[in-house]
Amino acid sequence: MTIRVFVAGHRGMVGSAIVRNLESIGGYEIVTRTRAELNLLSQSDVAEFFTNEKIDQVYLAAAKVGGIHANNTYPAEFIYENLMIEANIIHSAYKSGVKKLCFLGSSCIYPKLAEQPMCEEELLKGYLEPTNEPYAIAKIAGIKLCESYNRQYDVDYRSVMPTNLYGENDNFHPENSHVIPAMMQRFHEAKLNGDKKVIVWGTGKPMREFLHVDDMAAASIYVLELDNETYKAKTQEMMSHINVGTGIDCTIRELAETLKDVIGFEGELEFDTTKPDGTPRKLMDVSRLKSLGFEAKISLKDGLADTYQWFLNNQDNFRK
Repeated sequence: MTIRVFVAGHRGMVGSAIVRNLESIGGYEIVTRTRAELNLLSQSDVAEFFTNEKIDQVYLAAAKVGGIHANNTYPAEFIYENLMIEANIIHSAYKSGVKKLCFLGSSCIYPKLAEQPMCEEELLKGYLEPTNEPYAIAKIAGIKLCESYNRQYDVDYRSVMPTNLYGENDNFHPENSHVIPAMMQRFHEAKLNGDKKVIVWGTGKPMREFLHVDDMAAASIYVLELDNETYKAKTQEMMSHINVGTGIDCTIRELAETLKDVIGFEGELEFDTTKPDGTPRKLMDVSRLKSLGFEAKISLKDGLADTYQWFLNNQDNFRK
């Protein structure tokens, strides 16, 4: 029997990767809606959609996302829109009889000074990174929505927390994007312009982990499809989220050097130390995911090369 799956946020980086992955597996009827077709901020519109569509499974990959600059500039939008999207979808999914849902969160749910590598138990143990606190609070609320609905209504709503993601369909806006697309855009333009140097925000010292979005999509589907017994043996009722990452990190400087190499920029790197660094180190402890039988496969250099190729092929199409 074909499973009807609603992928919320199918045009985003993660949602589109989940759609690609589900299509390659087969046996799924994928239901999607654009922002113009379904306003996820409207409780009544989302409720009507779920009532009419008879959905079996949901991947909740719709979110308002952005880097440090965007989070600092639009904090109200980040907390409001993300809370509304997840509350509307999770509640309407439950009301319409959806038993299986996968909520996609973020590694920024963990405290700024969390022990590294960050295991799932670090959640709510300290203060969050101020630059993206509103977004993080919304994502924590999403995990707790899933857990609370599981406890009260006996549904099976699971949460996965990716590390920093990159890959095709990322947002390439030079100011409102994440570190890899922002840097890729700058290096590419510098290469075309024959610039002598590229300026990178911050000191270059913070450690970051990067996961290719196709690995994230594969992990999300893997986790949702796990049998109940296996899943429950490795999670707790009120600590059920699962970290998804590579378990390997690098400095922002090393990332910049790898990108410089992949793109073929010949100039120098300069670090603008007046710009904020954010969290000193972010590395996920992925032992829970490994114990469930999943490991990421795509190396950073291979993933960056693939992403750059996609970037070159989609100059006129990608989100700016």
